[in-house]
Amino acid sequence: MTTQGRGSLSGQEALGLIDQTIQKEFDSNRRILSFDEYLVLLRDNPEKQTRGSAQYLVEMMDYFGTTPIPTYDIHPVPSGLLQRFKIFDFPIDGIAPRVIGQEWVQNQIYRSLKAFARQGLNNKLILLHGPNGSAKSSIVHSMMNGMERYSKESDGATYTFNWVFPIERYLKGNMGINTYPNKKEALSTYSKLPDEEVSARIPCDLNDHPFLIIPQEQRKNFLEKLIGLEQAEKLWESMPTYLTKGGLCHRCKQIFDSLLIAQGGNFKKILLHIQVERIYFSRRYRKGLVTIEPQLHVDAQYHQLSYNKSMGSLPASLQSINFFTLTGDLVDGNRGLIEYSDLLKRPVDSFKYLLNACETGAVNVGNSIAYLDSILLGSTNEVQLDAFKEFPDFTSFKARIELIQVPYLLCSNQEQEIYSTQLSQMAGEKHVSPHVAWAIGLWSVLTRLKKPNSIHYPPNVSTLISSLSPLEKAQLYNTGELPSSLALEERKLLRAALRKLKEEYSNIPYYEGRMGASAREMKSVLFDAAQNPEFPCLSPLAVLRELEEFVKRVTEYEFLKQDVKDGFHDSAEFITLVRQEYLNKIDREVRDSIGLYDSAQWEEFLKKYVLQISLHLKKEKVKNLITGRLEDPDLALITEFEKIVDSPQDSHEKIGFRQNVISQVGVWSLDHPKEHMTYARVFPEFWKKLEKHYFESQKALLTKMSDALLVYDTDEDDPSSEGGSLARQTIHRMQSQFGYCQACAREVIIFLMRQRF
Repeated sequence: MTTQGRGSLSGQEALGLIDQTIQKEFDSNRRILSFDEYLVLLRDNPEKQTRGSAQYLVEMMDYFGTTPIPTYDIHPVPSGLLQRFKIFDFPIDGIAPRVIGQEWVQNQIYRSLKAFARQGLNNKLILLHGPNGSAKSSIVHSMMNGMERYSKESDGATYTFNWVFPIERYLKGNMGINTYPNKKEALSTYSKLPDEEVSARIPCDLNDHPFLIIPQEQRKNFLEKLIGLEQAEKLWESMPTYLTKGGLCHRCKQIFDSLLIAQGGNFKKILLHIQVERIYFSRRYRKGLVTIEPQLHVDAQYHQLSYNKSMGSLPASLQSINFFTLTGDLVDGNRGLIEYSDLLKRPVDSFKYLLNACETGAVNVGNSIAYLDSILLGSTNEVQLDAFKEFPDFTSFKARIELIQVPYLLCSNQEQEIYSTQLSQMAGEKHVSPHVAWAIGLWSVLTRLKKPNSIHYPPNVSTLISSLSPLEKAQLYNTGELPSSLALEERKLLRAALRKLKEEYSNIPYYEGRMGASAREMKSVLFDAAQNPEFPCLSPLAVLRELEEFVKRVTEYEFLKQDVKDGFHDSAEFITLVRQEYLNKIDREVRDSIGLYDSAQWEEFLKKYVLQISLHLKKEKVKNLITGRLEDPDLALITEFEKIVDSPQDSHEKIGFRQNVISQVGVWSLDHPKEHMTYARVFPEFWKKLEKHYFESQKALLTKMSDALLVYDTDEDDPSSEGGSLARQTIHRMQSQFGYCQACAREVIIFLMRQRF
């Protein structure tokens, strides 16, 4: 005899709890309904119960919400019109990372779906085109994932139907006059009969909408009687053609007609056999969500249904019918979303049927016409699309295809987010140093940028545009950061031209973001960097080393063959550029860790300077916080600051310089209304000069610090030395403040000392 711990249950008791939970969920979700019960849902919420697939996807995207895009992002639409849909923030299938960026693509898909919903017909195939690895499939799979989630919510409930035939003892006389044995009340529906009381249950091949049970010529009149004339008129105009003009699938039509004859035209008795079932979309189980890989066979088949015991149990009037069934990808994906992966890898003849399917909403399968209500979403790469455009029938296809461009990301912050969530997995047992994702993200984006063409811009802007370096353009795309060397008026001109800069190459075959490093390729670089035994951690230095090997593979990657143009497309030089930017980052971190200065003091110095010149220009006094007296602005502080940053000496020019400083503060505040003012970001050129001035004054101390850190690397036998103590303190701060481990902190310090000291 076994004993159970306190609070434990027997196996049967535990199974009983599961049974109760599943039963409760089954009932609350209304998974099985009679046709009469479904009509109550239709009457109470006719808009949701008569949605087509396009409107369903629109409402699904709306249901999970949106996030407005920050104003500094540059997109070819007016500010405030672009949203990020939160369905693309969910992990795909609960495993794969979410879609990073591509908000422009999301909005284009959304607008296409709304257009389909307004027209009542999904009259185009949405074709996502872009380079390999630009997240085309991830976008589609995110939408499928959203549909799966939405179909489980009450707002996302959608239904199909089955035909149910009871066992013989329920039948008396003519088929359909059914009563329980020994009971006088007629049975109102077979939909809720237990399985042992059912002789046959035949599902609808196409997961058709229950509303199609109503004869097509009677549907509008039926709605008018159910929900009222005014509401029905309005609803009818917004309903999809699939519901207003579509029909039952071939097998359901055969069953319907046979029952109608057997019942002498009694429609209500036919409805006894209708079991309405809730649909839960599933990509894994191909329920309304199907991915069609490149293949040679057609996407739907028509064949005779094999005879089995359940078919032999059907009423006599149905047993004489040769039932046919529809199978295949189009059938499994009806009422949902069908993805044509790498569509143009297939022979064109294998998908010509899509022309008619998009135009009419129906497709011929065998000797049957199947009415479809699916969103068709395909993907292709640019090489295949270019070849397809040379095809003689491309014009016919173009009228039925909505092309949506999916380029590589041009925002380095977004690009690094792709890698940051997977670095631990890539690194294995190694520690991941700071800035790994930043380094490879920046290099990737630099390889994708195109040199701006000055002839596309007005004369007063063309010089500014043509002088942009790859790094400056990358920073513009990333955060809207303008080159620090520009004067105020030049900044205004360049900012006004940002949208045109983004749109410059958007409508040409070789658009910006078509060529460059793919995220897939960069993940391979990261794996190789993690395996390099020369580096104790997965660090930017290891990544840069692997990139140096990667750029030698010119014959393998098209983007490495591009001609260098004023610094653009120079993949090898970009490694040097990223290395220099990395040095700037670690320089600041190491100095902070050594404790030579407090950067907050510099921020306060800048803040005080701006306040003092503002008061000085307005000829105002400031209240002394200690004495409470009104005093003149601090001219000594103003003079000291302006000497450090090399302001003009001429009095007239000095006034203009100060006014320009105040204007820059105002411009930054307007551009970043919800952000806290950080003067180091507003005046990066002043910050650099303050930093240079400080370290020039501390040069002797810096030399000592440099020697101490180098000694710590080579002279570990003397832990009591001043240098060793200082180095250990520095490494400890780098670990606690910036996320380094001891090994990569030592690596960074040595690298910095050798490069800059």
